[in-house]
Amino acid sequence: MSLRRAVAAPFAKDGSDRLGESEFVVALSLDRDWFSPDQAKRLVDVAASEGLVEREGDDLVVTFDPSEVSLPDGFAPDESILRERSTFERVLAAVVQHGEDKQSAVAAINRLQDELGVTLEAAAVVYARRQGIDVGEFAERIRGDL
Repeated sequence: MSLRRAVAAPFAKDGSDRLGESEFVVALSLDRDWFSPDQAKRLVDVAASEGLVEREGDDLVVTFDPSEVSLPDGFAPDESILRERSTFERVLAAVVQHGEDKQSAVAAINRLQDELGVTLEAAAVVYARRQGIDVGEFAERIRGDL
């Protein structure tokens, strides 16, 4: 949620769904003083890999409605959001968001990996699908990595 809030802030302030990448970086580094310019550029990469923004030339286009994201008073994102999550972490987050217990899900995914003899990511996708959770985009990524 913190990543989504950090990405939404410059777009919400501007009232637009499109910003130049340099405008986005300035908004996060100079205007809000949340990150250094290099860290703000890294945030762009992470946000793009998470599907929160798309690059169109020198512009960033947000893929969600930034006006629907709340920014509590005093909010400041943690630097941990600058780390890209693995496919496994993304699938697990979708499973947990669906209401599954994280520890139980990880244990079940590990068992499934052993039973099927597949990668951890593939086992996570199979587990999620068995729970009725749509993780098709992750399945496509895993197929592309093969």
